[in-house]
Amino acid sequence: MPTANRYFRALFSVLLVSAVFGCAGHGRDRQGTGEYVDDTWITSKVKTAFVKDRTLSASQINVETSNGAVQLSGWVSDPGDVSHAAEVASGVTGVTSVRNDLQVK
Repeated sequence: MPTANRYFRALFSVLLVSAVFGCAGHGRDRQGTGEYVDDTWITSKVKTAFVKDRTLSASQINVETSNGAVQLSGWVSDPGDVSHAAEVASGVTGVTSVRNDLQVK
């Protein structure tokens, strides 16, 4: 039986090391599942905030989120709406920064 015990210990060690290294860093351009879910949640909350805001046309504003950084693109009808959209987005919990690429039609 000592051989079987040694075999299972070795197998367990290999599985443990594989799991640890497999779940380690993802690199700069990749997101883990938790980060992706967080970004999706932030994007949804920003879009919801735009829908609730009566001065912004939410259907004309695109929102993308990566690691909490929100990027806005699309169109607004008034120059003041550009900065207003950034303010609304930055007020959402979890947003770390806002890159505003909105254009006035």
